[in-house]
Amino acid sequence: MENKLSRVGRKIPASPIQRLSRLAQKCKAVDLSEGFPDFPAPEEFKQAAVSAINSDFNQYRHVQGMCDLVAAKMKEMLPMEVNPLTDVAICCGQSGAFAAAIFAIIDPGDEVILFDPSYETYETCIKLAGGVSVYMHLEQPHWTLNQDQFEKSFTEKTKALVLNSPHNPTGKVFTMDELEIIAGACRKRDVLVVTDEVYESLTYNGVPHISLASLPEMQRRTIITSSLSKTFSVTGWRVGWAIAPPSIASAIQNIHSKLNDSAPAPFQEAALVALASPPAYFHALKRDYTSRRDTLFKTLTEIGFNTQFKPQGSTFIFAQLPETCPLSDIEFVEELIKQAGVVAVPGCGFFHGENPSSDHYSRRYIRFAFCKSHETLAAAGAKLLKLVDSETGRFRLFR
Repeated sequence: MENKLSRVGRKIPASPIQRLSRLAQKCKAVDLSEGFPDFPAPEEFKQAAVSAINSDFNQYRHVQGMCDLVAAKMKEMLPMEVNPLTDVAICCGQSGAFAAAIFAIIDPGDEVILFDPSYETYETCIKLAGGVSVYMHLEQPHWTLNQDQFEKSFTEKTKALVLNSPHNPTGKVFTMDELEIIAGACRKRDVLVVTDEVYESLTYNGVPHISLASLPEMQRRTIITSSLSKTFSVTGWRVGWAIAPPSIASAIQNIHSKLNDSAPAPFQEAALVALASPPAYFHALKRDYTSRRDTLFKTLTEIGFNTQFKPQGSTFIFAQLPETCPLSDIEFVEELIKQAGVVAVPGCGFFHGENPSSDHYSRRYIRFAFCKSHETLAAAGAKLLKLVDSETGRFRLFR
């Protein structure tokens, strides 16, 4: 029946993250691959969801109060004026918001610039819309933006740009200087920007999250996408949003409603509690995640990973295999599962395009998730350290 598949259906592969997670389950490995917490969501959020279900908020539903809180949050954080009646579309997670945004603005043949390495979902949505992904490679080891190369990535076909900051998989937070370069290029060429700001509350060591939309003249050309998932530890609730100029926000909502009707009603109601969390919640979140990051980063450094770049945000460490390691990223992860009982994600799935530098590095990175319980991180650390040779002090997989 393969010949019955569409062109896109034939070309979109299964996610390597999902495949390795299944292998990890089979081997009962400690899972540091997928970007979701293995610890409980805050009790007050769960109770709000239970209360909403018991109150029979179980049908299709648009909760305007969510839009009001999202708008208020943007004004407080950026600050940026957002009209909750016209500028906010509630969607099924950030992924649903991002997909609807791409479908709302991209026609076949339109080019979309992405920063590489890049989360795989972006390219899939662009491909489904008939667009063409154009990759701009960030420079190792600190994943910096090369302005000259960036300017050259634009053509007369460029319609939009995707910006993910804090960044998956590297943990980079784009600096104000870099954002000014991006904003200037988009203003000059009248290019739209779709941002993924799902890690907006997860930045560390005083590094600020700055939304591109807050820069001069950028709100009217920026579509912000985000969700409850990472900040409130509820990745399975699938409640997110897009913030955009009224005509675009309306198109996003219309497209999303045709595909998904609405985000889950009881979880929209529970979002009213989550989004109203006091500042103390967000301060504690940063402290806790900083501790998790530091714990895993220390272990990876001790066993010999090249860790020149310490994540400034997100929930991931993108660690480079040392030159002494003869294994590719995929081979390394498979051996890590078998020998250490720990699973991570090979970096090759995040690299794209034709670039000599990218080709060299694409099989030398491993992504580890630290959005795990302290017990899970301690267990993973103990398993990894067991593979350190007592005589040579070297990690056995690095040889």
